[in-house]
Amino acid sequence: MPLEGAPEPMAIETVFPLTGKRVWVAGHRGMVGSAIVRRLALEGCEVVSAERAELDLTQQHDVDRFVEAARPDAIFLAAARVGGIMANSTRPADFLYENMTINGNVLETAHRRRVAKVMVLGSSCIYPRLAEQPIVEEALLTGPLEPTNQWYAVAKIAALKLAQAYRQQHGDDFISVMPTNLYGPGDNFDLAEGHVLPSLMRKAYEAKQRGERRLVIWGTGTPRREFLHVDDCADALVFLMKTYSGESQINVGSGSDLTIRALAERVCAAVGFQGEIVTDPSKPDGTPRKLMSAAKLRSMGWRPRINLDQGLAETYRWFVDSLAVTA
Repeated sequence: MPLEGAPEPMAIETVFPLTGKRVWVAGHRGMVGSAIVRRLALEGCEVVSAERAELDLTQQHDVDRFVEAARPDAIFLAAARVGGIMANSTRPADFLYENMTINGNVLETAHRRRVAKVMVLGSSCIYPRLAEQPIVEEALLTGPLEPTNQWYAVAKIAALKLAQAYRQQHGDDFISVMPTNLYGPGDNFDLAEGHVLPSLMRKAYEAKQRGERRLVIWGTGTPRREFLHVDDCADALVFLMKTYSGESQINVGSGSDLTIRALAERVCAAVGFQGEIVTDPSKPDGTPRKLMSAAKLRSMGWRPRINLDQGLAETYRWFVDSLAVTA
């Protein structure tokens, strides 16, 4: 059933079939990139990739040499330096320079080598800190960014605008998508580098292992966030690669949000931690609320399939299994 207030789904035509094509997933080892690779296994295409030791995306010559040899028909640009509030706050130059350089190198090479289609992956943090909720695509650049991740956001905005510029000046079929907060297998569970959900999961796991009676979470616990399982995201990205060719970015989200405290409760339930959840208001909250409108994507007929509790349980199993492998 359509979401309340959402337009009725349109009949969407596949304008760029992937069957038989060569597809480069840049960033294939990351959470999103690996999910895209899993999803592409259903498309009858050939996935090409390169390990980080083989290809430095911050070097234009290396990128050009790889694309010349690999001859991809399409590129999913999922490579990026990513991290949570602490990582963004302590290494702003790294987040801005490396992401701008990676995006610029890949798009320029794709243009030079006449790659048929490129999808740029952005982030919901590109939107203003106090944007009206839910956030529509047209809210871009209508207000100040959230200071705690502005460096990453500026790099992603630049990538989106660069894709639009190549489209306008050269007619390149470069599109941009803006996923909401993602989670799932392959996430970064490091307490200093990870985003809120995997960080909470690791804290709850370690608190349970130590037999602690309480779990401290950053901030007041009142900010609201939206979460989408990475396999749902990958499905949406493949769908858009095949069906969308437009200048505007497209939001990719779940359509619902919850408070950080409520998220912590759901994570603790998945982990099996039964202690008290305590907030630490001395730590930053970040943006008060961030719920993206996915009305455009919904109108095209796409829907997520994995609910939050199901996704948390699956993610926790993957996390525990990964600890066993590295032990």
